[in-house]
Formats: sequence, structure tokens, C-alpha cells
Amino acid sequence: MTRSRLESRRRHPRHERRGEARLPAVAATLTAILLYVALPEQLLIAPRYLLPALEVLLLVPLIAVNPRRLTRQTRLSRAGSLTLVALIGAGNLTALGMLIHQLVSSQVKDGSQLLVAALQVWLTDIIVFGLAYWELDRGGPVTRTQAPRAELPLADCRFSQDENDDAVQEVSEGASGSADWVPTLPDYLYVSVTNSTAFSPTDTMPLFTRAKLLMSIESIAALLTSLLVIARAVGVLR
Repeated sequence: MTRSRLESRRRHPRHERRGEARLPAVAATLTAILLYVALPEQLLIAPRYLLPALEVLLLVPLIAVNPRRLTRQTRLSRAGSLTLVALIGAGNLTALGMLIHQLVSSQVKDGSQLLVAALQVWLTDIIVFGLAYWELDRGGPVTRTQAPRAELPLADCRFSQDENDDAVQEVSEGASGSADWVPTLPDYLYVSVTNSTAFSPTDTMPLFTRAKLLMSIESIAALLTSLLVIARAVGVLR
């Protein structure tokens, strides 16, 4: 093994067992919550602040368990993090359904409001599915950095780094097998962005049923938002 490869292994957070930083996940979650709070009243099925309040109540103890870096996990914290993502996703998909229903069944007059609402739903879609991939793949963010690679659960997503071990040196030294690389939240948000814009996987492939199901739901939601909601709103503006 070359000296630079050894240095790459030593630099990698997995070998320091520090875990991922908490701040990016908190920022993404709060952004999704704020986007929901800002939705028009007709897209909400409950009082405006009820669902966001529940989500914040779930987020606070998760921050308390891992205030700076994700290094500890209990069954309760794991269940809480998955429930939080599920609540955000359910609220956003419900808002999308209500938005489509209003467009199909009523006479729309405020096209600019629809454009803003569609953008809010689409951005939340990207965030919540990115968080879902991040929480589920290889046991979640804590397991990915704290468990030895041989003990990691099966991967739901295959990243390009997972198959670069036999590439040229400057590429292979950053691969999963060489540098013990594991994906972090920005990697999963990128997967969500590409899946939401291309309506299909790009460079990261789903391996098992739940990943394929999540990507399918995200693609369909993005397709509906792009083709039906935005197209209708632009037509109203004209």
C-alpha cells in the first residue's frame, strides 16, 4: 500500500470514529419543517404548526443524544429518527396530493402562489428522501462510522466509490475498499437531487426493494410536480 493511501486511510473520519457532524442533518430537517410551515393554508390537513411541533419535539432529543457528532445510538433514538423522517415525508406527500386535487377539481386564479407551493413541495421532497436514504442505507449514519466494515448491514445503495478499487491510483485511493470511504448526508442529498430531476437513478444504484421503492415514490412525486403542477401554474399565469 502506498504512503499516500495510508495517509488517506488515516485521514478518513471512519478511522477516527468521530461520526458525522450533527449540524447538516439538523439544518436539512429544519429547512423541510420551515418549507411546510410556509405552505398555503389549503394544502394543510391540520393546524399549521401541529405537525412541525411534533417534528421539533422528535428532533430535540435526537440532538441531545448526539449534540455534535453522530456516535451513539439506542433503539429509541433510532426509532425517533426514522419516525421524524416518516412524518416529514407523509406531510409533504399529502400536501402534494392536495395541491394536485385543487388543480384538477377547481378553478385556479393565483398561479404565482401555485408556483411557489410547487417549489416548496419539490425542495422538501429532495430533502426528505435524502434523509430517508441517509437513515436507512448500511444501518444509518451511526452504524456506518462506528461499526467495522465487516459488520455493516447490507448496502441499499451502490455508490461509484464502491467499485473504484481497480481504477487508476488517484481514483482508487478514494474508493470504499482502499480508503474505507462511506457516504455521508451530502452524498445522499445528491442522490435525491439526481433522482428527483432525472426521474431515475444516475450514478448511484438502488440494490434492494426498499431503496427501489423509495426512489420510485420520489420519482413519481417529482414527475407529478414538474409535469402537472408547474405546467398548470404556468398556464394560469399566461
